[in-house]
Amino acid sequence: MTIGIDVAPHGRGTLDWVWLAGVPVAAVVWWIVYGQLIPLSEWVTSLVPVARDSHTGEAIAFFVYDVPKVLLLLTGIVFVTGVLRSWFSPEKTRAILAGRREIWGYPLAALLGVLTPFCSCSSVPLFIGFVSAGIPLGVTFSFLIAGPMVGPVGLGLLYGLVGWEVATLYLVFGFTIATIAGWILGRMNLERFLQDWVRELNAGPTAELPEERLTLADRVRVGLEQVREIVGKVWIWVLVGIGIGAAIHGYVPETVMLRIMGGDAWWSVPAAVVVGIPMYTNAAGVIPIVEALLGKGAALGTTLAFMMSVIALSLPEMIILKQVLKLRLIAIFVAVVSAGILATGFLFNAIL
Repeated sequence: MTIGIDVAPHGRGTLDWVWLAGVPVAAVVWWIVYGQLIPLSEWVTSLVPVARDSHTGEAIAFFVYDVPKVLLLLTGIVFVTGVLRSWFSPEKTRAILAGRREIWGYPLAALLGVLTPFCSCSSVPLFIGFVSAGIPLGVTFSFLIAGPMVGPVGLGLLYGLVGWEVATLYLVFGFTIATIAGWILGRMNLERFLQDWVRELNAGPTAELPEERLTLADRVRVGLEQVREIVGKVWIWVLVGIGIGAAIHGYVPETVMLRIMGGDAWWSVPAAVVVGIPMYTNAAGVIPIVEALLGKGAALGTTLAFMMSVIALSLPEMIILKQVLKLRLIAIFVAVVSAGILATGFLFNAIL
């Protein structure tokens, strides 16, 4: 798939400056809107005739906050990666990360995920941007796994709950899972299971013009075209995925999970993973559940396996990823990550 860009002829400099001046203005507007999402969600929820602390109130507030957040992140990240892609074609990007250099991509991507305070659905925009830029698929998976699983918010809250020793072990296990799972997925040559439009996006040059003939304004237009192409395909599934997640967030009772994971039976770890995958919340939202589970006597490994599955393998995340990955690749991704989470749960139960 190629993106047609007209060369800015002599005399169109004024129009180019309009394009360039619009970028910082749009960035300021983006930042202001993003910073007001929590007050906006609370205000919208207050207009609905339901109690704010009710199940319905929680679900509405969650939906109104998360949908614009993910769409804003998706738009901003796709635009930036689209502009960068005008300098670095998929072929160049893959060449830079090829051979021995690529092995460093997995831990670096996992480290970027650790430093990024995103939940699973918020990490998807970066994942889509990486994939569309031609970064190797396994490397992008390392980021997608590490981002929500061992991000700074979750680690900070976990530190306060269980102490630095367990929080550090959790960081090591989570980082290791992200790195190894990404490497395994990268070795499996799964690019053929990307959705067709993503593979077409990476199949040809970024633009129909030689890269050296693109002006900065042309590159801005490339970024906007990427936004139109990618966001236009996935926005409806962002609504569907987060809508399901909001319903789960508001209505799934903690007592069900406590009954399943309150014991120390061998099947409690896989049961925790199975229960966690359909749920959706961020690290800050799952920590109170973790605290309740531990208070009710759930084993630490079982509880951490549940936490990992909730924030690394959420159902809404899979629904959004379906627009980028084919079902077989999603199934392989879930299987590889689930194996790592199960190993973590059993090991924590064995050693602590």
